[in-house]
Amino acid sequence: MSSTPAPVIGIPVRLSASNAPGTDPRVAGANRIFDDIVTLVRESGATPLLLTPGADLDARLARCHGFVAPGGGDVDPALYGGPADHPALYDVNHEQDGLDLAVIRHALAAELPLLGICRGLQLLNVARGGTLHLDLAPSAVVHDPPAETGEEWALHDVRLEPDSRCARAFGADRLPIASGHHQAVDRVGQGLRVTARAADGCVEGLEPVADGGAWVVAVQWHPEAEVPEPALRAPLFRALCCAATPAELAC
Repeated sequence: MSSTPAPVIGIPVRLSASNAPGTDPRVAGANRIFDDIVTLVRESGATPLLLTPGADLDARLARCHGFVAPGGGDVDPALYGGPADHPALYDVNHEQDGLDLAVIRHALAAELPLLGICRGLQLLNVARGGTLHLDLAPSAVVHDPPAETGEEWALHDVRLEPDSRCARAFGADRLPIASGHHQAVDRVGQGLRVTARAADGCVEGLEPVADGGAWVVAVQWHPEAEVPEPALRAPLFRALCCAATPAELAC
């Protein structure tokens, strides 16, 4: 009996080196959790394909049945009309922006499943003409733990829209999540709707307005984190894998 081929999930690699002199320590964190994303894609039954810049990128994109747009440094504000000299900006990497946007735009144009995580959500919003808050003002919800605490994640709840794909993946309309971001969605991009929010109103999830197209879910939090509940790591990756599986073999 022949085995069913696993769907191929493309994941753009992180291009900033963790150990370069003067590198923000958050870069090392992003590189570490990238490995967790690759592991979770594999454990969900898909084959990860690591995507790098190059002349053959289009050919490698064409091999993929779905994509993850991971977290990382700040998006270049020039991409959404923001100032380039804001003091809170870190690890702005033009090559990374180009690679990640190429993946996101291919997924949208080809109507293939896409999971955006943190920076991935922000870039999806920018790709659709939206804007970002350059640096969130303090609020009742801590979105990024202060460096002096030594904590990797800020933990808080988010409320999910009951009719969203995200809520269906978790079977819940409220979740405890792990957060680590100082930027967030400001103006929502064309064709997108907010599907999750924190208690302070911060946008925590985006999906297409039309629910009948490809499975596209983007979250501001980090589902790959091992906290607050290990069982909450897998649902979005499993949903992505199922969405990327041919219809006749779908989960």
